[in-house]
Amino acid sequence: MKKKKTSLREDVFKYAKKKYKTEPEYLWKRFPDCAVLRHEDNRKWYGIIMDVDREKLGLSGSGVVDVLNVKTDDILVRDMLLKQKGCLPAYHMSKGSWISILLDGIVPLKEVCSLVDMGYENTSSKKKKEVFRPAKEWLIPSNMKFCDMRTIFDDEDVLLWKQSNRIKAGDTVFIYVGVPVSAILYKCQVLEADIPYNYDDEYFHMKTAMKLKLIQRYDPDEFTFDVLRDEYGINSIRGGRNVPFSLSFKLNKGEVKY
Repeated sequence: MKKKKTSLREDVFKYAKKKYKTEPEYLWKRFPDCAVLRHEDNRKWYGIIMDVDREKLGLSGSGVVDVLNVKTDDILVRDMLLKQKGCLPAYHMSKGSWISILLDGIVPLKEVCSLVDMGYENTSSKKKKEVFRPAKEWLIPSNMKFCDMRTIFDDEDVLLWKQSNRIKAGDTVFIYVGVPVSAILYKCQVLEADIPYNYDDEYFHMKTAMKLKLIQRYDPDEFTFDVLRDEYGINSIRGGRNVPFSLSFKLNKGEVKY
């Protein structure tokens, strides 16, 4: 075996162990220096470190070099990374979704670790991806028959609300008040989510809650159901749903949130 120069291999292993509690796995007797980093739950690989002849990577010089393979889900991100020094089309993996990063120091350790994070997120289970995803905007309904929703924020600007699936702390929710108002009235930030809160009566059931902080009020005539239907294609509001970009733009007064 040709001698390798400096490698960040062990630094990557230390980072994976500290952040994700992952130990490298050596799966092939024929390739004793090839190690995989694997999710504990879905058993998917999120990183592969191997030593490769420089000439097989199209690099000048002789000898071998350690590379880290990670998965990318976004073609634009992948194309951008491949323009950077030290990032190459994936060796021995699908070049359409993986890249190889040289571990000879040409890519700083801090950047290598951020790429480990990217690989981890892109191969996570659906449940884990919800944890890593960026903040989102939601449109959620309310019902006037339970209370007068027009007055809920009159006494304080923070309250508990029934938890909606997939909504997490840091997200933004726009509250649509049902008939006879039939319009979006409030913009709120989710301060906390999945708070245990048992409530049960003949009309309303709640096992978990989220804490909302009022950010903005809207005029009842501004975002009516007719406007939502005719201008933004929203024909029903049941449970939490994503906010279309064009509506988000108007709700945020022209400030782009995506």
